[in-house]
Amino acid sequence: MKPQFDIPEDELIQLALDLCNIDSPPGKEGPVGEFVLEWLTRKGIRARKIGMFPDRFNVLGTVPGTGDGYSLIFNSHMDTGKFPDDHLGLRNPGQPVNHSAWRDGDHLAGEGIVNDKGPLAACLMAARAVQQSGIQLKGDLLVSAVAGEIGQEPVDEFEAPKYLSKEIGTRYLIQHGGVADYALVAEGTGFDMAWVEAGKAFYKVTVFGNSQFYAPLQPVLPASKDHHNAIVRAGMLISALQDWAVGYTRRFTYRGKGGTIEPKVTIGAIRGGNPWFVTRTSEVCSLYLDCRTIPNQDPLAIRQELRDLLKAQGIPGEVELFVYRRSYEAENPDRLVDSIRRVHQSNFNSEPAMARTIISSMWRDVLPFNEMGIPAITYGPARSVSEGYKMAIEQLKAAAQVYAGIAVDLCSQVKPR
Repeated sequence: MKPQFDIPEDELIQLALDLCNIDSPPGKEGPVGEFVLEWLTRKGIRARKIGMFPDRFNVLGTVPGTGDGYSLIFNSHMDTGKFPDDHLGLRNPGQPVNHSAWRDGDHLAGEGIVNDKGPLAACLMAARAVQQSGIQLKGDLLVSAVAGEIGQEPVDEFEAPKYLSKEIGTRYLIQHGGVADYALVAEGTGFDMAWVEAGKAFYKVTVFGNSQFYAPLQPVLPASKDHHNAIVRAGMLISALQDWAVGYTRRFTYRGKGGTIEPKVTIGAIRGGNPWFVTRTSEVCSLYLDCRTIPNQDPLAIRQELRDLLKAQGIPGEVELFVYRRSYEAENPDRLVDSIRRVHQSNFNSEPAMARTIISSMWRDVLPFNEMGIPAITYGPARSVSEGYKMAIEQLKAAAQVYAGIAVDLCSQVKPR
């Protein structure tokens, strides 16, 4: 008979809404971190800050075991995917769905609910339920709330520390004590599992033009790769880049035990000229590419392909690699997989499936754990992004129940010495 844990629905809902109504875009995680720290402490769970910076820290809580069992860490991130000043990428950066949350019938709504404070609330409530259950764990249960999961990266004048991401989040947490035998990264999967995720390599492809022309003096020419303006040349390159990107995904699709990766390429930004000085053509124009990667892929080989593409198009320029985060597949995750399967079966009367390809083709914080030899799996409630950033309350409550069950199942097992 499966154990039933005390997860008060009203308290879970209020916790999720409280977390999401503290706006925490990347770089502004401090206030929600203070909230999590205070909540854990008030509930009698020992907690501490682990941070590179005083205003961007991780929080780690511990429900201690007796010391002779396997340990588990729950991991969720506090930063959300929208930026308050992202006026270049969003039509309306200030709309409420990006910075707050509310109840909508049987659902909770808001970008933060689905990424990732809804699952964070479920983890916190699960840890509290385990603590109050009277069950004596053999291994420790850790619960972490981390900064810097959303992938903003230093480049050009957008410098560290303001634009740091992974270095200050889960990676820093692990390196400073957030270590367990296994990790469960709580994000939306529809209660499916994945233990491989895509890495990423970011490239700056800079196209060179000729000397600047004052606008009234420039030659009148159609668009071509020989145009004097670097912006026009970059426009000619985009079509070839998109064709290359389609072939890239086909060539490097990866099918492993932990999931399938379809690595995509995105032209995420373009910069050329000066908006405040448009009376002159531009000598340089840069395209910024996000190339997702698979395990053991060589980022320098990708760079060479991009250089070859420039050469083949007859467009002068250069290619710079400015971010590399490797893809990993978990090694020896079977014990955690088995715990998830048992508890999932008990709660849903079905076997958990492998996550959809779109899930394992993302970056999630399973990667720092797997990189450091801690087998990690992402597993969590269903969410809707395309239909208004919503999560069903029953999904959130189910997540708290299964997380508590997984913790008890795994952390009750004796770890051989």
